[in-house]
Amino acid sequence: MNFSELFKLSGLLGRFSPDGKCLASCIQHRLVVRDASSLQILQLYTCLDQIQYIEWSSDSLFILCAMYKRGIVQVWSLEQPDWHCKIDEGSAGLVASCWSPDGRHILNTTEFHLRITVWSLCTKSVSYIKYPKACQQGMAFTKDGRYMAVAERRDCKDFISIFVCNNWQLLRHFDTETQDLFGIEWAPNGCVLAAWDTCLEYKVLLYSLDGRLLSSYRAYEWPLGVKSIAWSPSSQFLAIGSFDEKVRILNHVTWKKITELDHPATISSKKTIVYKEVEKSPTVDTERLTFPPTRALASSLFSTQSKYEISQVPVSLQYIKPVADRANPKVGVGMLAFSADNCFLATKNDNIPSAVWIWDIRKLKLSVVLEQLCTIQGFQWDPCQPRLAVCTGTSRVYLWSPAGCVVVQVPGEGDFQITSISWHSSGDSMLLLSKDHFCVCYLEREEVK
Repeated sequence: MNFSELFKLSGLLGRFSPDGKCLASCIQHRLVVRDASSLQILQLYTCLDQIQYIEWSSDSLFILCAMYKRGIVQVWSLEQPDWHCKIDEGSAGLVASCWSPDGRHILNTTEFHLRITVWSLCTKSVSYIKYPKACQQGMAFTKDGRYMAVAERRDCKDFISIFVCNNWQLLRHFDTETQDLFGIEWAPNGCVLAAWDTCLEYKVLLYSLDGRLLSSYRAYEWPLGVKSIAWSPSSQFLAIGSFDEKVRILNHVTWKKITELDHPATISSKKTIVYKEVEKSPTVDTERLTFPPTRALASSLFSTQSKYEISQVPVSLQYIKPVADRANPKVGVGMLAFSADNCFLATKNDNIPSAVWIWDIRKLKLSVVLEQLCTIQGFQWDPCQPRLAVCTGTSRVYLWSPAGCVVVQVPGEGDFQITSISWHSSGDSMLLLSKDHFCVCYLEREEVK
């Protein structure tokens, strides 16, 4: 495993291009595009203000930079560096911006969610979508890029509109049986749209492409409800993370619950492997100490190393009791992700913030628990094989696969606190992001296999 040097970054804005050839990063108002393998600078662009969001077009030919404070979006071309585009929303303001799946239209959401403006880069035409709902996940595209669903709010009721992306014509418009629609997400096969209600009302609705209600699922009535949702890559399963610290998995045939995955504070099953991260300070031979110590020796004196040890069950995990009288309590399953081969599901229960739970979907059983020393900041599956990368806000990366798990220390001086991980599309490298820096981790070919 090899690591690049650290490069400056702002706003956690680092992205691999969809084709895997380039890497874009931002430093204040500057956009830097590098070669993904050599990290040589290919292009350097200067924007009008500090960049707050970047996104590659689907064909990796354009990159969008949004400056929400000024209501401006700038678009840059990799093929023609002299070409550029500026979209100014003016007094309407700007709160969100994204590409359409064809990579030739930009969708801007104005302040107060008054409308979504669709700008065409080819014809310079403009279309408007009225009444978009201000919710966490109010817009979703099918994986094949043919359809877009938009959550809407009008006359104090929730609606969903489905548009055809090649001409932005309205295909279907229907109301939803929700009190306060919170999010929508297409199944990867594009046949089913999941919509879920606010956390005050446990309700998950499943709609077909033509707007028919296929099924409605409610696990319980009065306590706080849905916290997170994830489709399996095959579209066979829908995992629903709830505030009651459980994951419920629905099947795609009857849309009924097939299992309930609990997250207890004590792991007692002997069939579950618990990997516990332990930290140890390096031992130094006092006879070899010199004064003043060399830089390498000084850094080794104060650095701590960590590794995984297999704990004997039963194991008690660190459980945090949530504060009941505050909004958005740290309770329930807040993170969910299926592996690319559909075989594993990784979850995080916010009551037990330093543990990752890995479930075997083939057996519907808990397979592994990774107990970390620090709070889990994020995890992401390798896009090509069942391998999970985890970060905890330290300078270490944690990798798990069915063969075992390993702790990797990122070399270098200074405090590089990794808070986000992004895999390359080939699975042979990872982008590691901290608040002010980023680096790329390259895996050896043997490790990739």
